[in-house]
Amino acid sequence: MRKLLQREFAGAITLALFLAYLAFAAPSFYSLGNLRDVALANVPVLLISIGMTLVIVVAEIDISVGSLFAICGVCCGLLARDGLPIWLLPVAGIAIGSALGAVNGGLVSFIKAPSIVVTLATMVAWREALNWATGGAWVENLPSNFQWFGLEQAPGEVILFLTTAVLFVAILWASHNVPAFRSIYATGSDAEAARLAGINTKLVVFAAFVLIGALTGFASVLNDVRFSDVPANAGIGLELQSIAAVVVGGTPITGGRGRLMGTLIGVALLGIIGPALTYLQLSPYWEKAIQGGIILITVLFDAFASRAERRPALA
Repeated sequence: MRKLLQREFAGAITLALFLAYLAFAAPSFYSLGNLRDVALANVPVLLISIGMTLVIVVAEIDISVGSLFAICGVCCGLLARDGLPIWLLPVAGIAIGSALGAVNGGLVSFIKAPSIVVTLATMVAWREALNWATGGAWVENLPSNFQWFGLEQAPGEVILFLTTAVLFVAILWASHNVPAFRSIYATGSDAEAARLAGINTKLVVFAAFVLIGALTGFASVLNDVRFSDVPANAGIGLELQSIAAVVVGGTPITGGRGRLMGTLIGVALLGIIGPALTYLQLSPYWEKAIQGGIILITVLFDAFASRAERRPALA
């Protein structure tokens, strides 16, 4: 736990320093409109990163979430255009995402295929299948009540923020109080010990992939209703963005440990870099380089902290 808190501390300090620098160098960054836009853009990233945290805690990885995000969005757009009631779109997104997540989970849990290989294969297969089916065309001619669920933009944004906040708090609470979530940490720490303790580790891993699929499907719906059309190329880079946010937030890629509050810090830190560059009048091409530097600094901080813990105390 102490090591995990050290990881979170590194991300939190970096975020605080960056925000302080922006307050001095680009105070207009803190305009209400910009903060709202940054938050809206990172709502899907946060939802997917919640699921990614649990998958990494269970000592697996999922790099197919970007393709899954695109498929769920296109499918929900087509369903809305064909007459599905708007209030059922989130249900449809969750169902489609869960089904695709179950494919990954089944192959990893019961076939024992490596998750990196499985999700790499499905990432490519799903993206190419979507391109073939749509020809790269966006889903257009959506019903008038598709955007913002038929509401005005202001109340629509409030619904997106509140829904995300409630979901985050609910999963955060469950991760500390629901025994099923403790099984995730036990499986990630030592799968064999967890199995001997009576935990169905295969089912735990399967459930983690289903959950990230459900969260990705839900995130795609919340993202799509912000616009009047649904792009077929959505979600590119989401897998790396969510994994990076989880790692920066303090969750070790080896699994067994992780905290959702740390993931929230990671999403916030990586999510403000792009907009901040605009206000600092710097090239947006620096965004990935800065994100990589932050990830490296976080990992190095943890490495030094781990070395200090292993150093024998002087008599």
